[in-house]
Amino acid sequence: MVALEARAQLLQAVRLFFLERAVTEVETPLLSQAGSTDPALHSLSVATESGMRWLHTSPEFPMKRLLAEGSGDIYQIAKVFRDAEAGRYHNPEFTLLEWYRLGFDHHALMDELQALITELASIFASLTPPPSQAKHWRRLSYQEVFIQALGIDPHQASIAELADCAAQQGLTISGDLDRDAWLDALLSFVITSSWPEDTLSFIYDYPASQAALAKIDQGPPPTARRFELYWGPVELANGFHELTDPLEQRQRFEHDLEQRAAQGLAQIPMDEGLLEALQAGMPECAGVALGLDRLLMRLTGASHIREVLSFSWDQA
Repeated sequence: MVALEARAQLLQAVRLFFLERAVTEVETPLLSQAGSTDPALHSLSVATESGMRWLHTSPEFPMKRLLAEGSGDIYQIAKVFRDAEAGRYHNPEFTLLEWYRLGFDHHALMDELQALITELASIFASLTPPPSQAKHWRRLSYQEVFIQALGIDPHQASIAELADCAAQQGLTISGDLDRDAWLDALLSFVITSSWPEDTLSFIYDYPASQAALAKIDQGPPPTARRFELYWGPVELANGFHELTDPLEQRQRFEHDLEQRAAQGLAQIPMDEGLLEALQAGMPECAGVALGLDRLLMRLTGASHIREVLSFSWDQA
């Protein structure tokens, strides 16, 4: 019951936060004719009488269609689904808070995300046992993170240099990795894994090759207008200054599908509705997805995600 009450309190506080900022709550379909082409994500599908549908891995695509139709600032609290993700911080069905702010870039959205979590942390600060405390905030570029922790420039290092760095750090990896996979491994298993529990860290300006759905600054070096937020070693949020170019978006979808084919993964239909919306003209904006289950873990001091769910994956 404590977890249920904490979740209810969290949702109420989130809705009040956006009500005070005149951001409209929306709902979009869980099942769609298209899905995420990202080869790192594993979608769940459902066979229906009208054909295959995919459970969304985030509500991003339909929310952007609403933005193109003139919705203005919007947010959504949505159940999302990602197969093959289960563990201390993962449940295949989990809750995302996603929002979009017109006229914001990724730095302005970091400001608002920090304001939201600071407000939520103040609400949960008196719990017993005490939760993780949000005592310190910091913002570091992707380049600064690697140079400070490992003395290596992520925009310049070769695959061989990244592999040597991993070996020096005691990281054992089998198989051939591409450059971004080596960077991900070093970031996840060496750098962020040792970050202090009471510190919230924004990482921004990712390599252009990791832009996902973000705009790219040509540099040098080319960087993506993307950020992630970590509370201690736990990733909470992923945000973009959103790409609005339909041609570049189509090329990124096609590149994803080529990677999926090379890895033997299922082909997922790209979202033509999103591409049409970008063609029609989506306003300049920034958007972010925040994992509410993980956030609730940090706010309440829970050690496993099942402690903040009414029913975990194996109980559902």
